[in-house]
Amino acid sequence: MTGTDSRTPLRVGLVGYGLAGSVFHAPLIAASEDLVLAAVTTGNPERAAEARAAHPGVRVVATAEELWEDGTDGPDGLDLIVIASPNKTHVALATAALEAGLPVVVDKPLAGTAAEARALAALAEERGLLLSVFQNRRWDNDFRTLRRLLDEDALGEVQRFESRFERWRPMPKGGWRESGAAEEIGGLLYDLGSHVVDQALVLFGPVVSVYAESDVRRPGAAADDDTFLALTHANGVRSHLYVSATTAQLGPRFRVLGQRAGFVKYGLDPQEAALREGFRPAPGAVWGAEPEELWGRLGAGESPLSGGGTPVESLHGDYPAYYAAVAAALRGTGENPVTAYEAAAALDVLEAAKRSARENVTVTL
Repeated sequence: MTGTDSRTPLRVGLVGYGLAGSVFHAPLIAASEDLVLAAVTTGNPERAAEARAAHPGVRVVATAEELWEDGTDGPDGLDLIVIASPNKTHVALATAALEAGLPVVVDKPLAGTAAEARALAALAEERGLLLSVFQNRRWDNDFRTLRRLLDEDALGEVQRFESRFERWRPMPKGGWRESGAAEEIGGLLYDLGSHVVDQALVLFGPVVSVYAESDVRRPGAAADDDTFLALTHANGVRSHLYVSATTAQLGPRFRVLGQRAGFVKYGLDPQEAALREGFRPAPGAVWGAEPEELWGRLGAGESPLSGGGTPVESLHGDYPAYYAAVAAALRGTGENPVTAYEAAAALDVLEAAKRSARENVTVTL
């Protein structure tokens, strides 16, 4: 593999330059001292021009197959493929890249089913290649802060975890993410649901039962846009997870209730908004910080909305840490930050939620 010298940045080929590719992956790759964005795949002339303007010197090709042909050797050789194309293409593209001998990062969801995710994991193991999943919300400021509180046992034994990823978008935007076609793997269950389920599993471990309600609320919408999941973890914690595009009044991002105290946090991590506005992380610069008025509050018996509890300073969000960990894993100095098997465990839950909502049953895993 080229780029094994720690002083030489690893060369990355990015498949897809839509929202995920242009707003999340390309800027984070470019901001990394360990990586260089060498090539971008897009068949859209406007996006190709945008990629060249935003990343001078990047090579733009029309098809992903051109990246496989480059392999890992020569002047255009690559050390990593990042797949940020529509969900329905993830499995086929990841398979092709792995079979071509290239390590891969895939945007969430890795696949439409847990079986497909485990098959990809097995292929990567067979080839001795990295396969990682971009679960960037593990590096949100609020999630990092909550993990610290749990590590410090600040709440006591946790009994209930509430997580909301809610938006107010009363009119559908269209596109494959809101398509009702099964092959598109659209809808909020697999979009935002991939994040909230992954976070719940990271915090509280395996799930033994799943109940879900999934609705299509907006006129003209074709995919779920208002979904609720109730998970029971093996350790007894209950997670209540909400993902919605139809929430006129937003609830707290997190409400976590323990035996001694609770933690409530409003507002979304600021990194996505910053990336969308064109801001970029840079060495030595402040990134992922939020103002004190948005900090969560820790306490018992008082409402945080009326000033109850103690403010808890939010750790900074740190999306760049994901790609730093990927680079370390490729160099053999660190672990894969998000494995395909972890993604498969989340897909087990999402598949169970889909069945639960469809059949109005609680599904045992």
